[in-house]
Amino acid sequence: MNARPSDTAPDLDVIFAALADPTRRAILQMLLEDDMAVTDVAAPFEMSLAAISKHLSILTRAGLISQDKRGRVKWCQLEPDALRAASVWMQGFGQFEPVNLEAFERFLALELRAPQDPDETA
Repeated sequence: MNARPSDTAPDLDVIFAALADPTRRAILQMLLEDDMAVTDVAAPFEMSLAAISKHLSILTRAGLISQDKRGRVKWCQLEPDALRAASVWMQGFGQFEPVNLEAFERFLALELRAPQDPDETA
């Protein structure tokens, strides 16, 4: 039986697809600081302005950023609320406790030092 996707499934697919690319994640991180002109967004990357524009289009389609023209300059702005649906979906997995690596290492150290077979103590 096929599970019926929820109303937000296509939105989540688009958001996660947009986030899957490291260049787009870097762009989002840059926009955390402030709104930026498209040319300023493109500056740190070794790719054409057309390639950056494609990345920006994908982010815009996913609702993660908005773009508007101010005079002759196109500006990009982060839309943080767009991540809300993805965040809510991921919180569903929050029931699993994160692994405390230090406690796990202590447990392993104790287990490795302890005799493995009760007959070994005799």
